[in-house]
Amino acid sequence: MRKFSFALIGLATLSGCNLAPPYRQPAPPVYDAYPVATSGGTRVATEIGWQSFFGDAQLKAYIAAALANNRDLAASVARIAQARAQYRIQNSERLPQVGVGASGTRTRTPIGSLGLGDTLNQGDTEVPDAFTASQYNVQVAVTSFELDFWGRVRNLSAAARGRYLATVEAERAFRLSLISDVAASYYAIRAGEEGISLAERTVLTRREALEIARLRLDAGVTSSVDYDQAAVLVTQAKTELADLRRSTEQQRNALLVLIGGPMTGELPRGRRIEDPGQFEPLDAGLPSLLLINRPDVLQAEQELRAANADIGAARAAFFPTISLTGNYGFASPDLGDLLKRSAQSWTFGALLNLPIFDGGRREAQLGQARARQEELVATYQRTVQNAFREVSDALVGRQRYREQIRAQEEAVAAYRRLAQTARDRYDNGISIYLEVLDAERNLFSAEQQLIQLRATALQNGVSLYTALGGGLRAQ
Repeated sequence: MRKFSFALIGLATLSGCNLAPPYRQPAPPVYDAYPVATSGGTRVATEIGWQSFFGDAQLKAYIAAALANNRDLAASVARIAQARAQYRIQNSERLPQVGVGASGTRTRTPIGSLGLGDTLNQGDTEVPDAFTASQYNVQVAVTSFELDFWGRVRNLSAAARGRYLATVEAERAFRLSLISDVAASYYAIRAGEEGISLAERTVLTRREALEIARLRLDAGVTSSVDYDQAAVLVTQAKTELADLRRSTEQQRNALLVLIGGPMTGELPRGRRIEDPGQFEPLDAGLPSLLLINRPDVLQAEQELRAANADIGAARAAFFPTISLTGNYGFASPDLGDLLKRSAQSWTFGALLNLPIFDGGRREAQLGQARARQEELVATYQRTVQNAFREVSDALVGRQRYREQIRAQEEAVAAYRRLAQTARDRYDNGISIYLEVLDAERNLFSAEQQLIQLRATALQNGVSLYTALGGGLRAQ
């Protein structure tokens, strides 16, 4: 028994040659540095967990709910479990499948059926009417176990492992995408709420102005043209208010799907979008960090490793496969003698298989594996390029949105002064109401645009955080 166990262990640990090509990481087709300034903080994204990155307590509550309840994320986690199970199944082929079996039989055979009745009846002794026989067996057996001289089984296991790790990175990429989507919807909702508040105040103010215009019209101080122009201002604000309410409600519907359903309990108070401290500033670092931090890049690399292993398995198919079977145990007609040394039994066998003609099937499988690897090399390089572009775009956005917001704030202040001047000129009879109409309309549009710019800048900041790989590993 001990010799048999040692033989199994020795066969299981045999390592032959590996026919897979050596893995070489493809050269990333990007610049060594980003085209814009990368320093905006002291830490990189992967050092900051999302709980520390975001400063809005209400947003963090929504993100936590999404990570716990999002249905697509649950499906992604289930795909990881499937891939892990498939890897374990394939990896089990590298070891012998050992089973223990036991059996016992007792057989009764009538003597007449044996043709021995006349012979046995010649004596004076009492003759039994049947023979009874027993047989007991206990054995340890190994089903067909392939000796992996060429690395075929080992490479199939490596390919399954690569695909499993790729699903892990895909799930991490989805988590980052989910955080980004929740934040984008949240900031859009906050901008919509502030825009609605501005539009409601504007409608109220313009209705008061319209009432004054009606009184002036009734008193014969102004013409119906001024009254109609005041009515246009009210209509413009009401139209914008209705549009903002529609888009904001639609964003709330989208957020509800992202977080997996209605929130329970009281939510923390949210920040206004112009408040400072919405999130921690980031240092982008060098593009080479993307190769080890971006989950989509790591996913593409794991899939490429799996394709490399598939080539090794396809090459090994051209060589013979050698399989072993065997069992060791005891057999005895007497249960009491079953485990005695004299009752030992064993059987060993080997099978050699080498296809001679398969119509080019193995060559086609090898060609397919090589083509798949070439495809994944291109996919990996394209993924790196896309990651570089996303970070570069977000860095440009971080710089330019700041400039744009400052300029828009100056524009709002100028439009506010212009509107007040136009109103004073009209009240003093210096200008017509059309000047007031244009000034009020431009001010309202500029204020709404400033709100949207601030929200877009916040969304861009979240995009930079996720484009750099986020901080899921820092939690």
